Amino acid sequence: MTSGWGFPDFDDHEGVHLFTDPASGLRAVIAIHSTKLGPAAGGVRFWHYADSDGAITDALRLSRGMSFKNAMAGLPMGGGKGVVLAEKPGDSISHAQLEAFGRVVESLGGRYVTAEDVGMSEASMKTIATMTKHVSGLPVAAGSAGGDPGPYTAMGVYLGVKAAAKRGLGADVMKDVHVAIQGVGSVGGGLARLLAKDGARLTLADVNADRAKALAEELGVETVAADAILGIKADIVSPNALGAILTPESIAALQTTVVAGGANNQLATKAEGAALQARGILYAPDYVINAGGIINVGLEYLGQGDQAEVNARIARIPDRLIEVWDESDRTGAPAADVADSIARRLIGRG
Repeated sequence: MTSGWGFPDFDDHEGVHLFTDPASGLRAVIAIHSTKLGPAAGGVRFWHYADSDGAITDALRLSRGMSFKNAMAGLPMGGGKGVVLAEKPGDSISHAQLEAFGRVVESLGGRYVTAEDVGMSEASMKTIATMTKHVSGLPVAAGSAGGDPGPYTAMGVYLGVKAAAKRGLGADVMKDVHVAIQGVGSVGGGLARLLAKDGARLTLADVNADRAKALAEELGVETVAADAILGIKADIVSPNALGAILTPESIAALQTTVVAGGANNQLATKAEGAALQARGILYAPDYVINAGGIINVGLEYLGQGDQAEVNARIARIPDRLIEVWDESDRTGAPAADVADSIARRLIGRG
């Protein structure tokens, strides 16, 4: 079935929806991978793609990742993802396009729940929410679950990086552990600030060089060019930008013991998980380590618990990583494959 549709990343998705709204200029994709555990939850990103096939592929990969992420996080939610296509790099999404996207989410009748992702903000979610109730990540009162998922994702990645440092390096504390961080937006920047407090040695990079420089000056750390960060010698490489950056070429160039970061879909293909293992590099599967944000907005949408409950669930992320690494050690399977197998069992596709 996968090859028949011509998209290698089609994974028996329940639905792939293509939308246009000529009045606003909206072009959007919503991919629903699974609703086995509940409504398909996953953010919407606004991004420029070389062609529409690239946007569909991104939605397919990201929605599958959300199925696995929500299952591994113990949330009663399935996996979906929205993509709104930008005309050109650097565009901003318009108010009319946000309203139109809210209408298309509403048209799916609650099978898909949207939230904030790349190119979107809390304000974007507020506008979408004028057209549909199937949205999360809205401003909330202090102490409540919800709001900007970025800081919660960053906290989960931070805890996962510390667990990976202990597992891969034998490091009980992060002081003087060298972490190379690719991408210093909401998640990567939050991670950098948390690690800096621990005395970690940091090297930062971002496609927005001014953003990386500003954060480096704030923290008193170094920067390198965005295209060099994956190849520098470091204890831990932490990808926190866009996905598909772990390729045969980039893995061959890695000079690290651990890869642990918040970017979605870091592996370009399934084979890259085995390539990391063959090099003796400990890998923290991305959808396990970066689940903090969806835990926050998922509990907000479900109305289950408060910020204390969110933090308690995020604190379990290291335990899930250890479960994956332990099974990898027992079976000899790459950590990425182990995580996929566990997640597939949880959504009834084992």
